[in-house]
Amino acid sequence: MRSRLATVGNNVSRTLAVLAALLVAALALPAAPASAHGQLATSTPLTGTVVRQPLAQVGLYFTEKPAANAHFTLTGPNGSRVDSGWSHGEPTRLDKPVQEYFMVNGVFEPRLYHTGFPAMVAVAHWPAKGRYTASYLTVASDGEAVRGTVTFDYQGPSTAAPAGWTAPTDGPDPALLAQAEGGTSASAVPAATLDPAITPAAAPPASSKEKGLPSWVVPAAIVAVVGTLILVAARRRPAARPAGKAARPRGGAARPTGGSLPRPRGGTNRRPARRGRR
Repeated sequence: MRSRLATVGNNVSRTLAVLAALLVAALALPAAPASAHGQLATSTPLTGTVVRQPLAQVGLYFTEKPAANAHFTLTGPNGSRVDSGWSHGEPTRLDKPVQEYFMVNGVFEPRLYHTGFPAMVAVAHWPAKGRYTASYLTVASDGEAVRGTVTFDYQGPSTAAPAGWTAPTDGPDPALLAQAEGGTSASAVPAATLDPAITPAAAPPASSKEKGLPSWVVPAAIVAVVGTLILVAARRRPAARPAGKAARPRGGAARPTGGSLPRPRGGTNRRPARRGRR
């Protein structure tokens, strides 16, 4: 019985170890990110950099021309906006091509983009040193929203606001918001901030018709299997014997306890004398 229990315990331990490894691997797998075309490829200044001289405009370069009603803002350290409108700039060749994916006959195929289409956001003034954030919202040609931010640190001299200028407070166009909310929103990371020579700006998204299992299904299934094995192992363990009852030997009746063996009924326990030879 002990050897059988030891074998069962070893098997359960090995199974639990394998399942634990599978659980760790499943949790380590990255979820397929949603993405849209027309992502942000690069910017001037680059996100995370330091600017030491006042700029007349901030450039955001996309793999597609931004929508005419796209919305751009530039916010200063004190939370107030310092942008003064935006305009389409001249397309520029990207230092690093950007890779995006398109569904062709049910298969995602990569395409490289070598041209950046800019949105030039005019800067009214630089009120103070600190962190500035440029935000954008547009809609790509596939109808999906493209939104995100670029942040950088300004350490240049302060400049005064133009005469009669007031900080803008306008929000995105309602039609843009309706179109963006109708599609799958995706935030992009500027490709120029990454190291590879060819940077994928958008990984293949899971389409609505070809979505796989949710990311929580595999870990939940593993936990369920582990719990079932633990319950099965617990049921196989022998029940505890009641206290005070001695175990009976396997091969016969219980031996008497608490005294010597009973004497034969003849009155004595002497051996019979040997008979002499005739």
